[in-house]
Amino acid sequence: MAAVDIRDNLLGISWVDSSWIPILNSGSVLDYFSERSNPFYDRTCNNEVVKMQRLTLEHLNQMVGVEYILLHAQEPILFIIRKQQRQSPAQVIPLADYYIIAGVIYQAPDLGSVINSRVLTAVHGIQSAFDEAMSYCRYHPSKGYWWHFKDHEEQDKVKPKAKRKEEPSSIFQRQRVDALLVDLRQKFPPKFVQQKSGEKPVPVDQTKKEAEPLPETVKSEEKESAKNVQQTVSTKGPPEKRMRLQ
Repeated sequence: MAAVDIRDNLLGISWVDSSWIPILNSGSVLDYFSERSNPFYDRTCNNEVVKMQRLTLEHLNQMVGVEYILLHAQEPILFIIRKQQRQSPAQVIPLADYYIIAGVIYQAPDLGSVINSRVLTAVHGIQSAFDEAMSYCRYHPSKGYWWHFKDHEEQDKVKPKAKRKEEPSSIFQRQRVDALLVDLRQKFPPKFVQQKSGEKPVPVDQTKKEAEPLPETVKSEEKESAKNVQQTVSTKGPPEKRMRLQ
């Protein structure tokens, strides 16, 4: 593509000459606007002809062509200059407006440029919204379409996750350890035993002696059990005689 000339679109530029700012007023603003370095000024206008012939601006009404006039002034901050096409002393066609704010000259946008800019801004915003919406769309053959938003991930990160209770060991580990402990106990039996918490440990031999019953007590228990058996037999009486069938 060929490079676009800066004069084709003057809406994005501005011009200022700081040496004119202290003396800028309604009488000098057109001279300030007609500076050669000003890109908004047309050298072929009637103002340039009047200036070269040292005539007053009133002679512009008698000429035909492009001219610049002071449309509005609010000294010392704001001046509005209009570019127009004069066809007769009573008929003119506006071409463009320029406003000067604090000595800086800008071109006022026309209605078409304003509408074009607003439409492009709206379309860009809509396109950005569609692009962002498409970035949240997900698809899977088994599930179909669904939305996956980033704020859900942030909420999941903020929410405290419930800590799972981790078991100190598995069933296999506990059974295996129990088997090892039983094996070690058989190979290396303990020499001391603590029967109750808080008591002093007692040798294993002493606990065995206390646990074994005395022989006298065993005999007495056997005698008592024999007497009980005899008493039950005596209470039953002799067996009944049954008639034989011939």
